[in-house]
Amino acid sequence: MNGIGMQNAAAIGARVEQFVRDEIVPYERDPRRDHHDCPTDELVAEMREKARAAGVLTPHILDDGRHLSQRETAIVLQKTGLSPLGPLACNTAAPDEGNMYLLGKVGSLALKKQFLKPLIDGRARSAFFMTEPAAEGGAGSDPSMMQTRCQLDGNHWVINGRKAFITGALGAKVGIVMANADEGACMFLVDLPDPAIRIESIPNTIDSSMPGGHATVAIENLRVPADQMLGQAGEGFLYAQTRLAPARLSHCMRWLGACIRANEIASDYANRRQAFGKPLIDHEGVGFMLAENLIDLKQAELMIDWCADVLDSGALGTTESSITKVAVSESLMRIADRCVQVMGGTGVTTDTIVEQVFREVRSFRIYDGPTEVHKWSLAKKIKRDWRAARA
Repeated sequence: MNGIGMQNAAAIGARVEQFVRDEIVPYERDPRRDHHDCPTDELVAEMREKARAAGVLTPHILDDGRHLSQRETAIVLQKTGLSPLGPLACNTAAPDEGNMYLLGKVGSLALKKQFLKPLIDGRARSAFFMTEPAAEGGAGSDPSMMQTRCQLDGNHWVINGRKAFITGALGAKVGIVMANADEGACMFLVDLPDPAIRIESIPNTIDSSMPGGHATVAIENLRVPADQMLGQAGEGFLYAQTRLAPARLSHCMRWLGACIRANEIASDYANRRQAFGKPLIDHEGVGFMLAENLIDLKQAELMIDWCADVLDSGALGTTESSITKVAVSESLMRIADRCVQVMGGTGVTTDTIVEQVFREVRSFRIYDGPTEVHKWSLAKKIKRDWRAARA
């Protein structure tokens, strides 16, 4: 991935940061939320029009369709993350960002025109239908357990199954649906809404930054034209792997920006708030927490850059993205927790975004693979490497 150069990426990042701080931060108190406390599509559309006017809509994809390198993307997505609403406003939020990356990599020209262009233009949201209900033994952290089935019927595939925790399904216009055929996993692009895809429920969850929530969905005799399959039957997991590592990493990028902002707020509070005759920052217990935040922030930044370099080399980066996802999500959790602690009672109120960042980052430790699953995968690699070295 050639990119545009770090200096040019930094210039884009600077424009994004100014836009998010000046135009989007005031929206953090906007009351337009659905009954799951997520931003409404009306609010998202309004912010995106402002981003379009400012020239920072979908800033990680150039006008000619080229995607920034992962190192360059890290600069830009971190800046969008400075507000929980920033990725939505700038069109760098999950799952759309990962879906755009996937379609840009493997979609045909016809599929890009039909499904990718509306996403890049910020006029459509998307959903990735892979996770299934745990109570039914469906796919979660182990996608090989996927029970949703697809069968060829003439020039269409017919899909049946149930999905769970499908982010943004309500209101999405583009769907990527995974299902198993006799040949193996398959991946399909579908126009939404479709009467064959029925939202059963949307649970209340700890996070509140993603429009459409995380739905449980029934898929009943969904007919998809054969030419809307990505690749060939049995190649679905291959394409999922194409999306996996960059999507893990972009989560790290965005939430690093959120924790930078939370740390700014906590640091400001600690310097202004007086207790026991001096500012909080002068109390060692508080000062040391903020010092530890700086250390964790820098470590997270360096881990992201390291993994981005691996992906930019053309490597799949599965191991490196697992390491980075664990390290960064755990570091950011410590940062968010310290910010709440430094601010005391104020830290658990909605007076600032600190409490939301804490909630969002807590979810991040589960999204795109819980910490424990990544550690288990890494342990298996250690065992494989040990055996290979002695073969």
